[in-house]
Amino acid sequence: MHTKDKTARQQALSKAGDKARGSTLINVCAAGFAGLVAGFISLFFLSDSLAALGIPDPGRLTTFGLPFFRGVGWVLMALAVGSFMASAFFIAPRIPGKDNSRLIEASLSVDGHIAARTGSFAALGVSVVALLEVPLVMSDLTGTPFLRVLNPELMSIAFGQIATAQVWLVTAVISFFVGVGGLFARGWAAQPLLFFFALMQVVPLGMEGHSASGGDHDFGTNSLLWHLVFIMLWVGGLMGLIAHSRRLGPGLAVAVRRYSAVAFISIIALAISGVINALIRIEPSDLLSTRYGLIIVAKTVLTCVLALVGLVHRQATIPQLGQRPQLFRRVAVVELIIMAATIGVAITMGRTPPPPPRDPNLNSMQLLLGYELTQPPTMSDVWTMFRFDLMFGTIGLLAAAGYGYALLRLHRRGMKWSNARTAWFMSGAAILVIVMSNGIGMYIPALYSMHMLGHMILSMLVPPFLVLGAPLTLVMQAWGPGVPGQPNVHDLAVALTKSRILRFITNPFINLVQFLFFFYVIYLFADLYQFAISEHAGHVVMNFIFLVSGYLYFWEVIGPDPLPSRGPSSLRLGLIFLSMPLHLFAGVYLMQMQIILGQDFYSSLNLPWHPDLLQDQRVGGGIAWGFGQFPLLIVFGKLFVEWLRDDRATAVRHDAQADDDGDADLADYNAMLAQLNDDR
Repeated sequence: MHTKDKTARQQALSKAGDKARGSTLINVCAAGFAGLVAGFISLFFLSDSLAALGIPDPGRLTTFGLPFFRGVGWVLMALAVGSFMASAFFIAPRIPGKDNSRLIEASLSVDGHIAARTGSFAALGVSVVALLEVPLVMSDLTGTPFLRVLNPELMSIAFGQIATAQVWLVTAVISFFVGVGGLFARGWAAQPLLFFFALMQVVPLGMEGHSASGGDHDFGTNSLLWHLVFIMLWVGGLMGLIAHSRRLGPGLAVAVRRYSAVAFISIIALAISGVINALIRIEPSDLLSTRYGLIIVAKTVLTCVLALVGLVHRQATIPQLGQRPQLFRRVAVVELIIMAATIGVAITMGRTPPPPPRDPNLNSMQLLLGYELTQPPTMSDVWTMFRFDLMFGTIGLLAAAGYGYALLRLHRRGMKWSNARTAWFMSGAAILVIVMSNGIGMYIPALYSMHMLGHMILSMLVPPFLVLGAPLTLVMQAWGPGVPGQPNVHDLAVALTKSRILRFITNPFINLVQFLFFFYVIYLFADLYQFAISEHAGHVVMNFIFLVSGYLYFWEVIGPDPLPSRGPSSLRLGLIFLSMPLHLFAGVYLMQMQIILGQDFYSSLNLPWHPDLLQDQRVGGGIAWGFGQFPLLIVFGKLFVEWLRDDRATAVRHDAQADDDGDADLADYNAMLAQLNDDR
């Protein structure tokens, strides 16, 4: 064991006879308690739910087992998220020479290694539970006893028709790779990445369920996804913190402070997303008159209790953390038990039929889009329509708020920041919010031409504005370096600029390939495009890909933020010229294509104005052909200015050298010419 870790543990052990303990039993009990709550509620209080849905009773094994293992799985997901959160952000790693600028080279401490190993085992546990959920879901939805569903032929037929089973299989794959990756990762640099993918375990499940069907399902799905993400952060963070505290790990005060900020943000996000999701599903009068409403009420009451326990932490236990760490742990364990009960109650919503929709006569648009589009898009209408996008609109607002907070910190430190950079970033965030919430965003899922317009805006308009705001540089200036050996936000940002993965992705040639790849692969394969647009989840994933791919591309090409490596201006300018014909070719190809991409989905919307889908696709090709010219003006202008600066800097260096050595280079050159003349 490292000497530093030994000393820290010895000091902790001497306090009030405290002893280091593991948390395996607590984690197992939390997962089991969540499963038992879900299972018993489903078995004894929701027995008539299946009959209401017109599905035969699959038997007690499925009726109890499905919600039980689902509760276990959700707690294990939270444990994986929280453990990697601890190893990445709560527990200080071993930094060479305690030089925080070398954070990217750090190895995990003993506590960090234990946390990462716990996260890996939890993720592997999720993978096992998810595989078990596949036949349980099939048994539940088909009314077939569990043991009969295990027939391979029956499973293959049912699996192709049951989306929930497919979603659990996707979750199993993600969890497996997270678990295996965590077991092999030894350095700190991999921990933030593992934390991100552990959080991604909830995404497939968040895209499926009651919130993903019926009217306003865009609001329902997006609010549920936010809800699940912040549940994982809140519950998982507490589990990681309890484990670190019971191990008597060093730096507990720092870890508690960081988790406290996460918990505060999470409870606000959970309240907002929960209210939105509930109002979409039920009327206020249904809260006390339906099973679904009673479950929401129970979940709300438990969440309020958790908020009060969090207040106790802030007011009573955290101020006494140094003198009475046992008090903090005891209250935290009670809080975890209530969280597990809340998860168990929430799980039962998936097997409880919600009240019938307000409008029982939903048309195709309302079922597939979540809202109606009664008129074809016009130049004026798309700018006057408004339906806030809970996913990308929220991301834009959060980005602007985070940038503003960093500016406030910077001014408090007495430092200045470029107004032009602020204008660039805030304009990019505003464009993201406005475009994804106005008529353009509303028509993106309904028409190919508007989808292409949205693609171009997300990948070629918003990213240049954001990267020119230099957000990473702002973070590094707004937060000073952390205490040696205790990295903070500044040091995390510096580590990102030295990431090997980022170095690979932002290699000029690799970056160009990834930018063009997503453009071509989505539109040149008709079946893939049809699959992607058929569900709300596909639209969300595609839009994320467009935005992230564009940001990486323009970050390397024109971004002022530092990167592990960046090609010279001349090379980047040349690659821009190389990419232009490829974009033009794609646009021309789409305009000439006779196969209608996504025809089945677009036809199923039954849009009342009956658009010509082939002509609309040609318009989309024209948008792809012509739209890229405007962002390229910004790129060319920026790169040309950089090229002039580089040229001037080179000239200045040559002039300075000439002054120092009497222009020796010119004299040598003239002598060479004279020698050549004499040889003739």
